[in-house]
Amino acid sequence: METGEIARIVSVIGMGTMGTGIAEVVARHGIAVRAIDIDDDTLDEARARIAASTDRAVAGDKLSPEERNGILDRITFTTNIQECVTSDIVIEAVPEDLDLKRDVLAQLDGLVPEHVIWCTNTSSLSVTEISTAVRQPSRVVGLHFFNPAPVQDFVEIVRTVVTDDDVVEQVRAFAEQIGKEAVICEDKAGFIANSLLFGYLNHAATMYEQKYASREDIDAAMRLGCGLPMGPLALLDLIGLDTAYQILDTMYREGRDRLHAPSPILKHMVTAGLKGRKSGRGFYTYAEPGSPEIVADAHTPVATGEGRAVRPIASVGVIGSGTMATGIVEVFAKAGFTVTFVARSNEKIAKVTGTIERSLEKALQRGKIEQADADATLGRITGTTSLDDMADVDLVVEAIAEELDIKTALFENLDEICKPGAILATTTSSLPVVDLAAVTSRPSDVVGLHFFNPAPIMKLVEIVDTVATDADVLATAEDIVAKIGKVGVRCGDRAGFIVNALLFPYLNDAIKMAEGNYAGTDDIDAAMKLGCGYPMGPFELLDVVGLDVSLAIQQTLYREFREPGFAPAPWLEHLVTAGYTGRKAGRGFRSYA
Repeated sequence: METGEIARIVSVIGMGTMGTGIAEVVARHGIAVRAIDIDDDTLDEARARIAASTDRAVAGDKLSPEERNGILDRITFTTNIQECVTSDIVIEAVPEDLDLKRDVLAQLDGLVPEHVIWCTNTSSLSVTEISTAVRQPSRVVGLHFFNPAPVQDFVEIVRTVVTDDDVVEQVRAFAEQIGKEAVICEDKAGFIANSLLFGYLNHAATMYEQKYASREDIDAAMRLGCGLPMGPLALLDLIGLDTAYQILDTMYREGRDRLHAPSPILKHMVTAGLKGRKSGRGFYTYAEPGSPEIVADAHTPVATGEGRAVRPIASVGVIGSGTMATGIVEVFAKAGFTVTFVARSNEKIAKVTGTIERSLEKALQRGKIEQADADATLGRITGTTSLDDMADVDLVVEAIAEELDIKTALFENLDEICKPGAILATTTSSLPVVDLAAVTSRPSDVVGLHFFNPAPIMKLVEIVDTVATDADVLATAEDIVAKIGKVGVRCGDRAGFIVNALLFPYLNDAIKMAEGNYAGTDDIDAAMKLGCGYPMGPFELLDVVGLDVSLAIQQTLYREFREPGFAPAPWLEHLVTAGYTGRKAGRGFRSYA
């Protein structure tokens, strides 16, 4: 290949969904494509898919009819694998079977020119093992496209221990030539995106299998709490449970990481034919095979709010004056509740009030509320420095420092001060709620209400009941969360609840990946944002959350679950010890001005 002309002819072997998408992408960028499969029917289906895709692009004014015709003219569909002999790049996209992939490359070895670059689109198999099928393994790389290939502008380039640096750079240039952003990583099962994604998905499946929370609440928690495009169980259904099982099993066999050992429920469901959307049933039930429409089934929650006993709540107390406490005060006051908050000084009271006034002023300027509503909200708020002012409130929400000793001391005092029947709630993000309940004489009145920051904006609240929580307290918590305009998800009292229990092991895995020099922090962030649609990469998010906060949560998870894979990454511990706690300190995984 000439410098500046990375590829003139590209062969794509395997015309399934992914191979078809790759062929279309390459042809869209002016490169001749040999689209190869052993089955004429498969080629006909591929030709029809590309025609339909380009027709949609013309209808959407993304392509002209002439451009569409040019794309179709550049693709040659054939069952003759020897059409590869004139290619500059060969991309293998056959089913995810190691022997099959090796056989395909071996058939061509010696037929294609010496300058050819071999690319495998495997999503989890060892590129090194695949590369040994040819006489020049130094010219083999992984080129992992994401589905749908014409839409996803991201690829992972996977180098082995013998891949030539020049080959890697040529493949990077080829990725740019076809309009893709590329990251480079080493040859480890799952590469970047799948390695991090499927550990998280597997953990979610286990959480559901253990009946810790409903499928709806698990999915809603991750969408609303983390801003993810899909919940983990719905995403597993979309991917296909058989595919997910295969990827996890491959990663586990290579790395022996227990977090990648497929959850038993995945195997059982696949064995029963419940493979997700494509079969019409997986974690959810669909209108028909292939349909995205979820329909009610035996596991769909039935509304139980009507007729349940709830305690009357008119007045609310909030303990704390930090960001979270301030947001919670605003949320309850906006919803019409009388709110008394406790701060340690008059200066802190003024700070809380001032923050809420500024928030309401912004809402006024944007036309979200009327002046009368803002005035009424402020009129419902009273600040105090005396905990004794909690004596007559119906609900107390604790939002102080995330330290068990401090919280237990507070609950001992609230137990003495608050009236009988008052509900005592904690907004802890990871500590055991039962530990706080146990220091009171009324453990049945204690519940977790985990708000997310910023509380006035984030729609999610995790409602955490302990083994001692009364049914009417739980029902009241659910009722209150609905009244303040939030979406409540219910879960048991286990470290991390839903969101943090799924989020922080994923973040910890990302740190370990970078710590092992497997991929850089920028590439890992790019992989998760571009490949998985996450709003932030793991290192961006860690720096925003605070590395000290992240470490504390990860330590709590490790202490509770005793899972070796949950042990905090040493790099995280070292950064916190050095005082590099993220954006708030000006330095974390990255430095800030």
